[in-house]
Amino acid sequence: MGSAPEHGPPQGDEAIRAIAASIAAHPAIARFGGGALVDPAAAGRLLGAFRELVYPGFHSVPHAAAHDDAETFAAERVPALRAALVQGIAASARAEGRADAGAEAIADLVIAEVPAMRAALAEDVDAAYRGDPAARSKAEVVLCYPGILALTAHRFANALWRHGVIVLARMVAEIAHSATGIDIHPGATIGRGVFIDHGTGVVIGETCTIGAGCRIYQGVTLGAKKFERDADGSLRKGSKRHPTLGERVTVYAGATILGGDTVIGDGSVVAGGVFVMQSVPAGHLVAAQKAQVRVLPHGEDPA
Repeated sequence: MGSAPEHGPPQGDEAIRAIAASIAAHPAIARFGGGALVDPAAAGRLLGAFRELVYPGFHSVPHAAAHDDAETFAAERVPALRAALVQGIAASARAEGRADAGAEAIADLVIAEVPAMRAALAEDVDAAYRGDPAARSKAEVVLCYPGILALTAHRFANALWRHGVIVLARMVAEIAHSATGIDIHPGATIGRGVFIDHGTGVVIGETCTIGAGCRIYQGVTLGAKKFERDADGSLRKGSKRHPTLGERVTVYAGATILGGDTVIGDGSVVAGGVFVMQSVPAGHLVAAQKAQVRVLPHGEDPA
């Protein structure tokens, strides 16, 4: 057997020193002290607690379903959600390099929005039930439809986002993204009664506005047409980059709609697979030219 190489990879104390030097060289992705940051598992539990409150008896711990009095149920669940929210908001602030003061006030603002979020989600569930002939019950929609999970997480994440809880909002959104394949930025504004059917591969950008009663199918991208830059060449943040859908717009599978100045008017339909970068008046259909389809016996040369 040959002898070991004279200059192999660093080992022992040498490896420790090399890793420590790497940490010192890249401080933006290292953090020491200052309290715990947002933990993905904790963010998941927080979303779970929110779902328990929004859909009593559907996603809750077993004993919670036994409540037949809404006020008793809420009195039991809200304090636990608030306590978890305060911790999550404070941890999010630390992750963003901000003081965590005001976490309790922000938690109260978010909880105050729960009735409005529940009302919106009730319309989302109804839209999915009415809009899908495969749906046999609203319980099936709540428990099984990825679009409802994505919208539930989004309405919660959006409330956090609007109150400045950025990291936690993004984590909640990414939990739903990982579970459903539906990528909704928490900054997007989504009206009531929206139905995301199937949903895999749907992308909805930060500055998107989606009106009430819209229907969006799988593979749809509502994205940016271009990225504006500041004088120093860095990407400009905060500008309107993503399209606006009016009310009752239907976007079929695989369509791509780009641009902050692109507005799809009320009641319009965007056919599957089309690429849209200009506004569409209300009540119009956007479709590509009809493809030529050839039907040949199996095995025949298509040339």
